[in-house]
Amino acid sequence: MSTIKNIGILTSGGDSPGMNAAIRAVVRTGVYHGLEIFGIRRGYQGMIEGDIFRMQTTDVSNIIQRGGTILKTARSKEFMTDAGLAKAYDQLKKHNIEGLVLIGGDGTFRGAAHFFEQYTIPAVGIPGTIDKDLKGTDFTIGFDTAVNTAVEAIDKIRDTAEAHDRLFVVEVMGRDAGYIALYSGIACGAEDILIPEQTQDINDVLDRIDYDERRKKTVHILVVSEHEKLGGAKEVSDRIIARFPQLDVRACVLGHIQRGGAPSQADRVLASRLGYAAVNALVAGNTQVMAGVVNDQVVFTPFSEIVKDGNCVNIDMLEMIRVLSS
Repeated sequence: MSTIKNIGILTSGGDSPGMNAAIRAVVRTGVYHGLEIFGIRRGYQGMIEGDIFRMQTTDVSNIIQRGGTILKTARSKEFMTDAGLAKAYDQLKKHNIEGLVLIGGDGTFRGAAHFFEQYTIPAVGIPGTIDKDLKGTDFTIGFDTAVNTAVEAIDKIRDTAEAHDRLFVVEVMGRDAGYIALYSGIACGAEDILIPEQTQDINDVLDRIDYDERRKKTVHILVVSEHEKLGGAKEVSDRIIARFPQLDVRACVLGHIQRGGAPSQADRVLASRLGYAAVNALVAGNTQVMAGVVNDQVVFTPFSEIVKDGNCVNIDMLEMIRVLSS
């Protein structure tokens, strides 16, 4: 068993719905174990600057349903320098923080691994990212909510597409991971999905549109991940217009609405489970790991193995899309 008495908690990188639920679980589980809990505002940058405060159970009342993060978040280039790491460590020692709970994505855990190469402080990570692109967990906090937000928006876009016989190219988040595009596209009955995990020839995409046009299909929804290899919604729509000038083509970028909003039931439960598990792991002396859920069981994966996992998208699901939209 660990002798840790004081732990710090931070959220880092992009915000995701459910982070507050995870913070709540960490604070209340820590208090249950008799620990002192310290919130670190603005991620690693706040750690460097000493933006640290004591947290009580009342600080996390009525936050489980709120999007964003009450601890704020930031990206810190300074934390990747030796001087920045030294400042962060000094602030942790100043506040007598003996362990950390880190909520974020791959950048958060890469930063953690870099930090712990030089300074020995027990830590457990919680995967908080809408991209669902980390090894060591089936789902990440925020993914389910982001997909539901995209689905709601695309459903509304389909209504106007049908009213005007338009073709819409809808861009969703997922710079390096196509999970949001894949799941939302399937849920909305999209005619095609473009994701970074699969290289596609734009001519194949255009040929499928031509096939639909020849069989008098008047509504087309294409879902594309941001910065997909063929380009985002604007670039793809321009290519479509160039070949089919007679079509009424519109591009729509959903953007940051996918990050906000009240977390779904699934994200609230996942965040609660992982926050609870993270503190229990620290108490048990299991550190330098990320808590995740695989096959509905909590598992722990070393930080050194937590990387973006861009090769696990089920490409067969794309073939399914084309069959079901025919």
